Amino acid sequence: MRRGNRIWSWIVMIIGILYFFLPLLATFIFSLKAKLGVLSFQAYANVFHDPAFVYNFSYSVLWAISTIVVGILLFVPTAYLIRLRVPKLRSAVEFITLLPFVIPAIVFVFGLVRTFSHPPLLIVNSPALLIAGYTVLSMPYMYRSIDTGLRSIDVRTLTEAAQSLGAGWGSILFDIILPNIRVAILSGAFLSFAIVIGEYILAQYLAKPAFAPYMAYQIQQKAYEPAAMAIISFALTWAAMGIIALVGRGNGQAQVGGGH
Repeated sequence: MRRGNRIWSWIVMIIGILYFFLPLLATFIFSLKAKLGVLSFQAYANVFHDPAFVYNFSYSVLWAISTIVVGILLFVPTAYLIRLRVPKLRSAVEFITLLPFVIPAIVFVFGLVRTFSHPPLLIVNSPALLIAGYTVLSMPYMYRSIDTGLRSIDVRTLTEAAQSLGAGWGSILFDIILPNIRVAILSGAFLSFAIVIGEYILAQYLAKPAFAPYMAYQIQQKAYEPAAMAIISFALTWAAMGIIALVGRGNGQAQVGGGH
């Protein structure tokens, strides 16, 4: 019976791998057919030599970095204080972090436009509104990654030890707590990066340059270049996951006693 279960487990795993990788393989092969009768990387060369690609992708990277910074500054103190001072609010905050999964992005962006398109909150044309929207969309991943990291350390003991040595709240948060959850923060940061790079609706309806709207436009105009961009986007996501694995290797073995 165990042998039969093992065989079925392998069959299910192989089917899952094929289901995931076959479309990617087909997309990759299609992206190599930009030249008639020859497999080449011409589509990739066209993408990287297109000034519009560099322009839009650069802005997406800027939005992603800004979102990550805002998310860290907002969610690290929030998760820390909730865990240390008001644990009763944890369930309510966790429910709030799930709202981006429930509220459709199109509803969210129209709410932003309606709310911030007239005085005294006339910031609909500001990049700050787009970054705020991305921060909300990345909240389930960033907040929960940080919260998971805080669960792995003894927050109360570290805080009390730091206070006994005269450390202030800023030193405790940024010199002690932050280094101890750096892997969790990095995980949330790369997930946020992937979300911002692939997000279409907010950038499109707030009329901001970004990679996803540019890719959607290219799909209407060209055949091979969008396939190449899909592979590039996928490669960036997997590179981010690889960086998380490398940085996280060995960091989950023991709790760090301070920001050394």
